[in-house]
Amino acid sequence: MKKDRGLRRTALDLLFPPRCPVCDRVLQWKEAFLCAECAGKVEFIKEPLCMKCGKPLEEEEKEYCHDCTVRKHVFVKGRAVFAYNSMSESIYRFKYKGRKEYAAFYAKCMHGLLGGEIQRWNPQFFIPVPVHPSKLGKRGYNQAETLARALGREMGIPVRSDIVKRCRKTAPQKDLNNEQRQNNLKKAFKITGNDVKLSTIVIIDDIYTTGSTVDEMAKTLKEAGAGPVYYAALAIGRGI
Repeated sequence: MKKDRGLRRTALDLLFPPRCPVCDRVLQWKEAFLCAECAGKVEFIKEPLCMKCGKPLEEEEKEYCHDCTVRKHVFVKGRAVFAYNSMSESIYRFKYKGRKEYAAFYAKCMHGLLGGEIQRWNPQFFIPVPVHPSKLGKRGYNQAETLARALGREMGIPVRSDIVKRCRKTAPQKDLNNEQRQNNLKKAFKITGNDVKLSTIVIIDDIYTTGSTVDEMAKTLKEAGAGPVYYAALAIGRGI
C-alpha cells in the first residue's frame, strides 16, 4: 500500500512538479520544500516578541508593541511564523494565484514553531477567517481555510469553517487606517453553527497586521458563548 502511494506521488510530481513556495521555481529531486537558494532567505519571527500579538519588538525591555499598547484586544494572545516582507510574494501567489499546495509547507512551519504553544492553549477547534461569498466565488477558495485544514492535519486539531460566516462585504483592510479598519469590520461576521457549544478557539488567518479582523471575529465568537479566543497566523506585518 505504501509503495503504491509512493508511485502515485512520483507520477503526480512528474505531471505537476512541486515548486518552491518562496520563489515558485520547480524544485530539484533532492530539495524537499524549499529550493537551496531560498532556504536562507526566509525570515522567521524571533524574540523579543509582543506578549499579546507576537509582533517583533525593537527594544528587548518592552513587553508590548505600539499597537497593543494603544488598543485593547478581544483575543487573548496570538502568534505568527514569518515576517510578512520576507514572504509577501509567496503569500500573494497562495492567496490569488491558486498555489494552494504551499499550505503544506506553511503548516509544517507553523507546527514546528508554534505547535507547542498552540497545544498549551488547548483549542477545541481551528476556525479560519471567512471570506465573503463574492470573493470566494471569484478566487475559488478561502486561503485561510486551506491553511487551517493543512495545520489541522499536522496537529490533529479539528477545523470548523461552518461556525462563522462573513455576512457583509468589506473594503480591503490594507487600504485603511486603524480607525477605518475597525469600522470596516463592524458586524461583518455572524455565527451560523448555533448548535455547537464553543470553548477555546484558535482563529487561523494568513496575515496579522493590527488585529482588527481577529478582534471582530473574536467578539462575534465571545457573544456566542465561546471561551478564550487566540489566533495563529502565517505572517505578521508592522501594523499602523
